Amino acid sequence: MNNVKDSVGSNQNRSDDQLGRSRVKDNQVLEDYYSELEGVHTGAFWKVANAIEPWEPKALSEPVVWRNEALRKLVLKSLDLVSPEDAGRRVVYLKNPKRTDVSAACGWLFSGLQVMQPGERAGAHKHAASALRFIMEGKGAYTIVDGHKIDLGARDFVITPNGTWHEHGVSEDGETSIWQDGLDIPLTNVLESNFYAVHPEGYQTVTLPENDSPLTYGAPGLRPELDKWDKPYSPLMKYSWDQSYEALLNYSKVTDGSPYDGVIMRYVNPQTGGDPMLTMGASLQLLRPSEHTKAHRHTGNIIYQVAKGSGYSIINGQRFDWKEKDIFCVPTWMWHEHVNTSSSEDACLFSFNDLPTIKKLGFYVEQALVDNNGHQLIQA
Repeated sequence: MNNVKDSVGSNQNRSDDQLGRSRVKDNQVLEDYYSELEGVHTGAFWKVANAIEPWEPKALSEPVVWRNEALRKLVLKSLDLVSPEDAGRRVVYLKNPKRTDVSAACGWLFSGLQVMQPGERAGAHKHAASALRFIMEGKGAYTIVDGHKIDLGARDFVITPNGTWHEHGVSEDGETSIWQDGLDIPLTNVLESNFYAVHPEGYQTVTLPENDSPLTYGAPGLRPELDKWDKPYSPLMKYSWDQSYEALLNYSKVTDGSPYDGVIMRYVNPQTGGDPMLTMGASLQLLRPSEHTKAHRHTGNIIYQVAKGSGYSIINGQRFDWKEKDIFCVPTWMWHEHVNTSSSEDACLFSFNDLPTIKKLGFYVEQALVDNNGHQLIQA
C-alpha cells in the first residue's frame, strides 16, 4: 500500500523534520518559558501542532462486527429485566472498544438494538440528536413522529429527525420486534448542543391519517401537486424494504455498479434529492453473486447492517465475516472492500453514516487503492 497515490498530496514527505512542521528542540530556557505560559492558562502551539494537525485522518474507532447470533439472545433477555416505561427506551447499545467514553459505535455515531413486545409503547420524547431505525424482525411495530403514525415491517428504514416528538411501539396483535437504532448523540454532545424533553402528556395524540407520510411521498418519481412540506428533513419518514430492494434489482440490470460498493443507492428526501436528515445519511447496496469489490477509503464513518445474504469485508487488512442481521463498522479513512461469498444469491447491506455532516463542512476526501489490482492483502 506504500505506493498508493495520496489524494491530498502525492509522494509527500511525511517526516516532521521539515519546513512547515514543528521541529523546535527543547532546552531548559524553553521549559521555563512553558511553565510561565501554564501559569496564565496558555501554551506554546509548536508543542502540540504536529499532534493536533496529523498528516492524514486518524480513526478514533476500530472495526468491529457485532454478531446477531450472540447479541439477539441478550437483547431478548432484557424483556424480562426492564420495562420500556422505566428504561425510557429498552436498548442494548453497541460499544466500540476505543470509544466507550462517549458511548459511540463508530466515530461520533451511536447505535443500539431496541426490543419491544406486543402491546408495549415507549413514551414520547424529543432531542437535538437525529435518529433512524432499521427493522430487523417482528410484525406490528409502529412509530409516531410529530403526529404521523407509520406502520413498520422487517427491513424497513425509518427516520425520526432531530427536534421531532417521537415514540415507538408494537400493536397488541403484533410480534416481538427488534430494530437497530442509529443516532448522532456523540456528535451532538461533542458540539455541546444536545437537548432532551419528554412529552407533557406522556404520549402523542394521533390526528393525522395513519401512514400518511409513505402514502403521500412514497411513490417513486412522483411528488404531490399540493405539497406544502416546509421542514428541513424528508417528508417521507419510512422507506419500505420491498420498494427499496426492487429499486436495487432494477438498477442492477442497467449498471455495472460502483467498483467499491457494488450496486448502491442512497436514501434521499423526495422533495429535494438531498439526504433524509441534516446530519446523517443512509444507503442500500447490492453485491451480486460472488462479487468482490475493490478497496477505497474516505473520511466519514459508516455502520453497516447485513440486510440479506452473507460474505465478508476486508477493513484495513483484516477480514470480518458477516451474515444476515450482523452489524459491522468501518471507521474513517480505513481501506475497505466487500465480498459476497454466495455464487447464486445476492447480498444486501444497509448502512448509515455521518457523511452529510462531513460533506457540509468540506471535509470529504476519498481515495482508491491502486496496489494489487485494488485489493488489500489480508494480514495474518
